Amino acid sequence: MRAAWYERRGPAREVLVVGELPAPQPGPGEVRIRLTHSGINPGDVGKRSGRGAPMPFSRVIPHSDGAGVIDAVGPDVPDDRVGQRVWCYGAQSYRPFGTAAEHVVVPGALAVPLPRDGVNDQAACLGIAGITGYRALFADGPVHGLDVLVHGAAGGVGSIAVQMACRDGARVLATVRSADDVERVKAFGADQVFLASDPDLAGKLRAAVPDGINRIAEIDFARIRLDAHVLAVGGVISSYFSTNPEPSIPYWPLGFADVTLRLLGSDDFRPEVKAHAASELTDALVHGALSIPVAVRLPLEEIAEAHELVQRGAGGRVVLEL
Repeated sequence: MRAAWYERRGPAREVLVVGELPAPQPGPGEVRIRLTHSGINPGDVGKRSGRGAPMPFSRVIPHSDGAGVIDAVGPDVPDDRVGQRVWCYGAQSYRPFGTAAEHVVVPGALAVPLPRDGVNDQAACLGIAGITGYRALFADGPVHGLDVLVHGAAGGVGSIAVQMACRDGARVLATVRSADDVERVKAFGADQVFLASDPDLAGKLRAAVPDGINRIAEIDFARIRLDAHVLAVGGVISSYFSTNPEPSIPYWPLGFADVTLRLLGSDDFRPEVKAHAASELTDALVHGALSIPVAVRLPLEEIAEAHELVQRGAGGRVVLEL
């Protein structure tokens, strides 16, 4: 099969190789997917470029998310799954071989049935960003009737969080880095959109929701002081990244507000948490309540360019077409 891989970390054009590898065979409880699309996340780029721990495997086929059709199953998997259109997540989470290839093998539970044609490219972007965005707002139950705030709402995680919150009937406030993103995030359903750089952001959020915001999806835990000023009593702050690995916490403002802090790492959510989020995301996508803006589609042979686009920012998601 055609595949892309790296055997050392470094710049995309120096370490990524495209060539032929043996097609993988599914083991017990596994399915093999003939991929049509491979979604690229910033985390995939970070793993390849050298961020984080040393390489746990001697060869890595990158990317955790993808979509395609099951073409083989292992023992203990029903034969009728062959031919099923699916999207998958976690393919390269604690595993060496991801979706930047013509085939991938994953546990059967990570291959989610996709009952609608024509959305494979979007479905290939659901895994890491979608499950994280959903968990960030829904870990403590439905958001119907609540006021929620999504930071970084133009990004992969934030844009999905906005749409899923709107689907459930929340009032959604959002922040973006660029004025160019304001109308795009409003089109996702956000009620009000603010510039993250506004020096009076806390004041404007408080004016918009005087009683405080119930749940906040935070793209940078280092900004928690802002959140402490706008959160409602009993509110929840969920963060999935921090520019400061050891950020300080404004204890008393949070403590007197009976606040819950959630620190999210999508690779390590419990299986049932991932499965529930995957089901909700799929339902929203196939019924038109969720749209993933795919900005660039490239062939496997241009994977280095694809990684560079993710690093620079492409104005939407980047996928490989296989």
